[in-house]
Amino acid sequence: MNNSRAKNKILSAIGVLAAGALTLSMAACAGGGGTGGSDTADGGAADETKIVLGADDGTEAHWTILKDKLAEEGIELEVRTITDAVQLNQGVQDGELDVNLFQHLIFLSDFNVNSGGTLVPIGATAVYPLALYSEQYKSVEDIPDGATVALPNNPTNLARALLNLQRAGLLELKDGGDAFSTEADITSSTIKILPVDSNQTVTALKDGSAQAAIVNNTQAQKGGLGDDLIIFKEDLDNPELAPYINAFVVKDENKDDPRWEKLIEAYRSPEVEKAVTELNQGNLQFKGDWTAADLQKELTGLEDKLRAQQ
Repeated sequence: MNNSRAKNKILSAIGVLAAGALTLSMAACAGGGGTGGSDTADGGAADETKIVLGADDGTEAHWTILKDKLAEEGIELEVRTITDAVQLNQGVQDGELDVNLFQHLIFLSDFNVNSGGTLVPIGATAVYPLALYSEQYKSVEDIPDGATVALPNNPTNLARALLNLQRAGLLELKDGGDAFSTEADITSSTIKILPVDSNQTVTALKDGSAQAAIVNNTQAQKGGLGDDLIIFKEDLDNPELAPYINAFVVKDENKDDPRWEKLIEAYRSPEVEKAVTELNQGNLQFKGDWTAADLQKELTGLEDKLRAQQ
């Protein structure tokens, strides 16, 4: 199979795989029932006193703070936990949810292109790291030729992991690589690549299957990997990480709803950002300087590139 066909085959699978980030392992839809979002199914007026938000974990402390903040503005926030990424987007598309927060722009671009979505970002939150960990080596320079490095096998994080390994000097990608790169784009490498499910990246590191591993922030926390084991970390201010900025997402026809301004303002309050920072042990970079227009421009570019590669 040639490189172009390989890319297309892998890209078509992104919409049913997990990503972002926050890049978690997604399973089945939980909490997908209920009365639906505050927009009526027939396109009627929205309930301006309530927001139904979908998230992959609605039990986290910052949601309670956010609810209290919005209550002061006369808005009831209902947070539904849905652990399936596609359902989180489809729920907004179908009107069961008003808004979601779980994904970065590249994942959103795939949903829109491959699922016919009309979703748009309305406010940036943060970008989360995808770092290289090792229990055997103290630096990238210590990694010997032929060492095995595990990395997430879902296409979104695979491309990002490959870009990280290129920045670390462990491999080179065709034309410098991009957010859609695959293993087929590797032109030279001093290491062996071991793609595994994102849930297994820590396991591969601990059981000796790999001498180093690219692990997302959530899995590193769950697996007990401390920052002292990081041997290469992304510069979260790098503009090349724009595709991985997380954002609140709504249906395009609802993007001008005045509730979103209050939602985003409340999320960016010191109290909420402190809780989010503590949850992620400081491993994030808030992107409040990105406007909705900035996010949409980045999203449109990703969608155009994805369509061109199909």
